[in-house]
Amino acid sequence: MDDINLHYRFLNWRRRIRELGEVRAVRYRERFKRMLRDGDVLSYQGNSDEVGCYVAPRPLSKGNYYFEVTVMDTGVRGMIAVGLVPQNYKLDHQPGWLPYSVGYHADDGKLYNGSTVGQQFGPKCNHGDRIGCGIYLDSFDKGQTTVFFTKNGKEVGTVVVPVVIPGCPGKLYPAVGMHSLGEEVQLNLEAEWRLEGEDGLMLVDSHEEEWARLHDVTVTSTLLEYVGRGQSIVDVGLAQARRPLNTQCHYYELEITDAGEKCYIALGLAHRDYPKNRHPGWSRGSIAYHADDGKLFHGSGVGDAFGPRCVEGDVMGCGIMFPRDYVVDSGDDNEDGDEDVTPKQRCVHNYLYNDVDEEDEEELEGTKVMVVFTRNGKVVGRREVSVPAGGFYPTIGMMSTGEKVRVDLHPLSG
Repeated sequence: MDDINLHYRFLNWRRRIRELGEVRAVRYRERFKRMLRDGDVLSYQGNSDEVGCYVAPRPLSKGNYYFEVTVMDTGVRGMIAVGLVPQNYKLDHQPGWLPYSVGYHADDGKLYNGSTVGQQFGPKCNHGDRIGCGIYLDSFDKGQTTVFFTKNGKEVGTVVVPVVIPGCPGKLYPAVGMHSLGEEVQLNLEAEWRLEGEDGLMLVDSHEEEWARLHDVTVTSTLLEYVGRGQSIVDVGLAQARRPLNTQCHYYELEITDAGEKCYIALGLAHRDYPKNRHPGWSRGSIAYHADDGKLFHGSGVGDAFGPRCVEGDVMGCGIMFPRDYVVDSGDDNEDGDEDVTPKQRCVHNYLYNDVDEEDEEELEGTKVMVVFTRNGKVVGRREVSVPAGGFYPTIGMMSTGEKVRVDLHPLSG
């Protein structure tokens, strides 16, 4: 690999990551005014003379196109609104009052679509009601966005809103507005909407097909949640992507949405048959950046000081700088029997079972690549490694109760 060429490619790669990080730094920061957020509960903190508004950190997308709030307390006047707004929406206005925003208001059942004058739309909502808002999937590929609202899981109605938003084209963020003392709602940005009917067809894409293996981890939309015991070193929850990184898709990210008890979260790369009870980075054929201590683990249970620790809200990234002529070795086993197994395939087999001698280790050495890790859009560090047969698969590990991460396997696409 030409050192000078690699250096300039790394600088360009780092610039792209930094630009992405600058967008993410804004996009992943929720905004609210005259409200208090306690976990998933939002409560009004104004004096009823001014509106309080909450704007979520991420826009709705194909992978996460619906959210809900449950009315816990209607307060004095029940002036609670649920809708979609641009990222830079003014926080002293209800959703739907300003251009390029839309909102369903609980107190009068009216729809406000870029105007302070509402139109009759659906029923009023009271204590205990669930108000939902989403975007139809086919709208993301059209020149206009069809927004739908629900009450207690049943569709109330739809409205078409412009896609082109000045300064933020095509992005609409979940928003909640309040305007009287005592108002309180429970927010669920990961809600699922099921189509009414005998089959109970779920409209939300789980993204489960993107993962080849899920051990003690569940997936909902783009959210991975640890469901293991979290009591010992063998209670690792593992999620491994279906496809390895390649020259077209060479980087992925996760956002720590809940650090759980100890934030034992690891982001990295591993061979296809990586042991399910081992954190990425601990065993051969893997490398990972660990959130709890900021260490880099590369085929060993002993990590090296590498970068800062990561906490809830941080975005961790991992990518590969491939040589221009890189070709993935499939590394598939020979189906006709051992007599035709190549030396490299035999070496991989031994490698996976921790039975590698010096000759096999030399045989296993594949293409050298540079693996790069990021935190909040900034490069933390890099390490040159050999790609195992079959390629490096995005692999995430979790190991303590309550841990949740949101994963984007294609953040640099488009």
